[in-house]
Amino acid sequence: MQEPTTRVEQTTVRSGNTTQTTQEIARPTHDTNHKSNVVSRTIWFIAGVILVLLAFRFILILLGANQSNGFANFIYSVSYPLARPFFGLFSYNLQYGVSKVEVSTLVAAAVYAIIAFGISKLALITRD
Repeated sequence: MQEPTTRVEQTTVRSGNTTQTTQEIARPTHDTNHKSNVVSRTIWFIAGVILVLLAFRFILILLGANQSNGFANFIYSVSYPLARPFFGLFSYNLQYGVSKVEVSTLVAAAVYAIIAFGISKLALITRD
């Protein structure tokens, strides 16, 4: 990946002679370390998958999706281990097929997003 450059032109006039010089100065970018950028993107990809699963879980439970449906059963079973640590926060009773707002899933999504943000920023720290 090529770094962006700034073109600086100088004109010098000496006793009727004109001299023109052009310099290209490289501007440093914020993420110059490619490896840490890849790590950050990988972390956000994994977090995105987790957040999408939790969003589907929240919507399906909000609408009271039937657990016997294949798609709903897949989302419930895959997202259960991700949401389970947060069930005790709000006296959660596990009931599928009943329309309700599962606040613990929203809290889980927020916590995972904050953790991904922190790990991503930690990966982008460069050593000078």
